[in-house]
Amino acid sequence: MTHGSGRARRPSITDVARDAGVSVGTVSNVLNRPGQVAPATRRRVQAVIDAIGFVPNASARHLRSGSIRTVGAILLDIGNPFFTEIARGIEDRISPDGYTLLLSSSDEDPARESRYLRLHEEHGVHGLLVSPSGEGLDAVRAARDRGVPVVLLDTPRTATDISSVGVDDVRGAGLAIEHLLALGHRRIGFVNGPDSIRACRDRRAGAVATLTAAGLDPAGSLVEVAVPSLDVDAGDLGMRRLLATAPDRRPTATFCVNDLTAAGALQALRRAGVPVPAGMAVLGYDDIQMASMLTVPLTSVRQPTHTLGWTAADLLLREAADGRVDGPRHVLFQPDLVVRESTGAPGTGRAGAVSRRP
Repeated sequence: MTHGSGRARRPSITDVARDAGVSVGTVSNVLNRPGQVAPATRRRVQAVIDAIGFVPNASARHLRSGSIRTVGAILLDIGNPFFTEIARGIEDRISPDGYTLLLSSSDEDPARESRYLRLHEEHGVHGLLVSPSGEGLDAVRAARDRGVPVVLLDTPRTATDISSVGVDDVRGAGLAIEHLLALGHRRIGFVNGPDSIRACRDRRAGAVATLTAAGLDPAGSLVEVAVPSLDVDAGDLGMRRLLATAPDRRPTATFCVNDLTAAGALQALRRAGVPVPAGMAVLGYDDIQMASMLTVPLTSVRQPTHTLGWTAADLLLREAADGRVDGPRHVLFQPDLVVRESTGAPGTGRAGAVSRRP
């Protein structure tokens, strides 16, 4: 069908009714309550639908019924492959049940997060998955108290009254430091992100606790540099700062708070002519897909990203269905270490007896 201008026009339910010789209400019944329509009439209407290529307007139908099958997710940074893989896990869980994903990025900004919470609620989402940008959860609780199911994502059990799915980042950082200590490193750089981000605080706590348990003084063994974000440019900046430290304080290995900052650190080392791992061992966190594809494949702490998203979405749909009759639920996954070529013994780059994984 075309407008007077010759442009294609989307066929409407009125067109179907006219061509089939029935009322608009009858067409609506064929689409939504086919059992109420005589078989012959149903076949005639369906034949017209097929012939003119009519597609029902789901948004209008949902508005009429008051049910919008949409799940909202507010993540820290959808440009980060870690969160992209989580989003895929969410979609894989909700899609078979007929839901679509409305995805937003808070950019680690609590004010932006609050604005998106309000917008998602105004659009009538079925539930919300939130990766908090800070410690304040008042806006999240307010949405939940107004009847919107909420699950905290990529978050350990920090709020006992809100269901959550997360990974033990304290233990993950411990795995990283244990690996570097086993290789013989005793002065370790730490490129860390903003203290407002829970994962950055937890990974620092894990690094400090592991060094202390090994009988080392973290004040002398951990050379921490804080960067303003969790991306490649920040990692490049962090490594340049570590390389600028006095020779007696310069680390022989660096633990980066995530894989993107580790990629930036490798970039800075390559530009400075420092070999990896002989001149500087580098270890990341998340084990995103690109980690194994870097020029020097990256040793990284692996998080089950797809499983995180899938599990959080499953928990959200179950809470929406049963009204949290059993109270909030909390799921905590354990990370593991994937050893590749970016880590080795100080000065030699040899991995020694440490096992390697693909």
